[in-house]
Amino acid sequence: MRVLVVEDDDALAEVVAEGLRDQGMAVDVAYDGLAAAAKLDVNAYHVVVLDRDLPGLHGDVLCQMVTERSERPMVLMLTAAGEPDERVSGLALGADDYLAKPFHFPELILRIQALARRRPDARPRTLRVAGIALDPVRRTAVRDGRRLELSVKEFAVLEALLRASPGFLSAELLLEQVWDENADSFTNTVIVTVGRLRRKLGEPPIIETVRGVGYRIG
Repeated sequence: MRVLVVEDDDALAEVVAEGLRDQGMAVDVAYDGLAAAAKLDVNAYHVVVLDRDLPGLHGDVLCQMVTERSERPMVLMLTAAGEPDERVSGLALGADDYLAKPFHFPELILRIQALARRRPDARPRTLRVAGIALDPVRRTAVRDGRRLELSVKEFAVLEALLRASPGFLSAELLLEQVWDENADSFTNTVIVTVGRLRRKLGEPPIIETVRGVGYRIG
């Protein structure tokens, strides 16, 4: 899952981003509305965590811009304006959910996951391909009845491959979906992570690699 955190409080933005990355999400950060709009033009996000009172471009305007897109991310407004009329006005702008500051971090995670499941193109919660059953919410993965003990990134790579199956995902797309905009595309991060995942999945091998095309499970 790829998430954009839009928050002008640098410290809070980084805390939220790191917490979401710990849950296996790929997270980009924008500290003002104009930067967020630029990122939305070039990246596909599942969820946008949006502060309302932003410099450059107000969060309300940005929310309306997002909701007018044909294939848009879900929007969670995360703001200090928590009065009932503020919530109503935020939802009226097209936001899909609204969470007031201060917030309980586990609740934020659950709300983001719930929004991702509500997207029009979202698939059933449990992904089942080639003997693997993966539940992104409970964060469990099983192959032929054997529970897989995966790191956060291994789990995210497996989820991305299962969602794309039977199609291929290039290393660049995996880097984009599982890591974030700060990942170095010239490193062998994807190769190393896929290698570890292959070993944990065991025999027979089910991750296919085609040089110049990418990886797939099927």
